[in-house]
Amino acid sequence: MEIISNPQELQTLCLMLRSEGKKIGLVPTMGYFHEGHLSLMDAARKQCDVLIVSLFVNPTQFGENEDLDAYPHDMERDSILAEEHGVDILFAPVRDDMYFDNHSTWVEVPDLAANLCGKSRPIHFRGVATVVTKLFMTAQPHVAVFGQKDWQQLAVIKRMVRDLNIPVDVQGHEIVREDSGLALSSRNVYLTEEEKAVAPNIQKGLQKMRDQVAAGESDAAKLKQDLAAFYAAAIPGSIIDYIEIVHPENINILKKVEDSALCAVALQVGKARLIDNLLIKV
Repeated sequence: MEIISNPQELQTLCLMLRSEGKKIGLVPTMGYFHEGHLSLMDAARKQCDVLIVSLFVNPTQFGENEDLDAYPHDMERDSILAEEHGVDILFAPVRDDMYFDNHSTWVEVPDLAANLCGKSRPIHFRGVATVVTKLFMTAQPHVAVFGQKDWQQLAVIKRMVRDLNIPVDVQGHEIVREDSGLALSSRNVYLTEEEKAVAPNIQKGLQKMRDQVAAGESDAAKLKQDLAAFYAAAIPGSIIDYIEIVHPENINILKKVEDSALCAVALQVGKARLIDNLLIKV
């Protein structure tokens, strides 16, 4: 496995690889790999000749008072894991090589970023869309794989690629969970033992909502109210950022669950902001 930090060096190499007919796969990450990241690598590995994983904690998607400085990292461990999962190139740039001091160009998908995480983190998806565009331009991938835990992010990137005619096949990969049902996240390391014991109730609450819909409840306000009450009892001390039921493609808020709907939640549990979702099909 080769480790490259310079964007121009990677771009030159990838343009050459494309000219040779090689199919390039990309898995963008912020590092501190867990089984979720590794499953994305495995899925991409099956589809490409050259697998690139980017490892870059993107500062432009963090707002004030968020955990940019505290975000977990372990380059040595990540390098070993990446190589074990068939990664050919680990792209690990530094901030100054990704963003010039007078950087002033941004990519935004405002319609899909208005709700959910975009509402409480107003600059987040501007940063995500911009850095992913830069990664696509640098790595020149044919296919890129993202996790569905960040469903809204995946929707934003798919729309961005469609609207800008970027020739990348953007794929979503199912959420990987601990045996308890807790969605894997690099931020899970922030949880205390007590918090980790109750955090799986995030997914259990979503499953209860799905059961309510299966039993005939379709009013979104009622479903969200019941889920909020469940979280208050089952995850004491947690703070709900949002509980929403949205259209899975355009992320518009739904008043009734009449067809496919995505229930997405974000909760602050101790120091960790945890997100999860469940696709409900009527």
